[in-house]
Amino acid sequence: MAAEIHSRPQSSRPVLLSKIEGHQDAVTAALLIPKEDGVITASEDRTIRVWLKRDSGQYWPSIYHTMASPCSAMAYHHDSRRIFVGQDNGAVMEFHVSEDFNKMNFIKTYPAHQNRVTAIIFSLATEWVISTGHDKCVSWMCTRSGNMLGRHFSTSWTSCLQYDFDTQYAFVGDCSGQISLLKLEQSSCSVITTLKGHEGSVACLWWDPIQRLLFSGASDNSVIMWDIGGRKGRTLLLQGHHDRVQSLCYLQLTRQLVSCSSDGGIAVWNMDVSREEAPQWLESDSCQKCEQPFFWNIKQMWDTKTLGLRQWESPRNDTDTWLTLEQHEGQRCSPPRRG
Repeated sequence: MAAEIHSRPQSSRPVLLSKIEGHQDAVTAALLIPKEDGVITASEDRTIRVWLKRDSGQYWPSIYHTMASPCSAMAYHHDSRRIFVGQDNGAVMEFHVSEDFNKMNFIKTYPAHQNRVTAIIFSLATEWVISTGHDKCVSWMCTRSGNMLGRHFSTSWTSCLQYDFDTQYAFVGDCSGQISLLKLEQSSCSVITTLKGHEGSVACLWWDPIQRLLFSGASDNSVIMWDIGGRKGRTLLLQGHHDRVQSLCYLQLTRQLVSCSSDGGIAVWNMDVSREEAPQWLESDSCQKCEQPFFWNIKQMWDTKTLGLRQWESPRNDTDTWLTLEQHEGQRCSPPRRG
């Protein structure tokens, strides 16, 4: 349960400061308590724990609560000290934490979903709790009455959620690789647009309301930045992870994006650096930049004497063809996607 505390790093590279141990299964959420030396965690081991830093410099659980079902998602609102926990059985439970963070009282249960809850957001202004789940729907409920206000169903599992509190727009990622922009009303919902760009299921989203940028991470090992506020459809593709991206956090003060992948990799992206915009995917048999045919376009390869490369020039080595394919498939020449 104790945490190792190290001195703060002097270099620009990330350095481990502390490590909290104690859960018996995967940790599904870990949230810092603002203005406190504390962390709230939820886990598949069915427990919610509040960890406070003691005089010894170690973190110990001041609250240990066991749920009826594995905890799959969590949201915390610091001003009202309310915790919302989504569970594997589809329910969302609300708790209130005492001022000293040593006691947690149950408030109510929301029948949000028919399957695992994947994300939760609480809006104090509207008194809504918004959630997504593996039942392919987005739900929003009134925290005053506990009643369901509305639901929007997707064609696949909804996996992640972000919300703009000023406009009541919700960004919903799903397992098909799409991101839906929804306008939530008191009892209705309208689809504004759908963002398409990922080749795998969208695992995480992060919305920056100041610059109006949306970041998405997916199982295709990539991160995409969507310039929503620019209104020009500008996107940036960030590649560097070797496994699926599962968590994102944008630091507004330093303009840095932190992304984590399932292989334990952590990447820090400097978003002030000028980057080339990601090309739009188009249906074509040739590269958009170099105009060379792709390997499935046999006729044009034959006509332009580029079939296999080896038949028309002396090969440098046995990897010539693979280098060409890798060049296109790696998007160095901005290739279109084959349907």
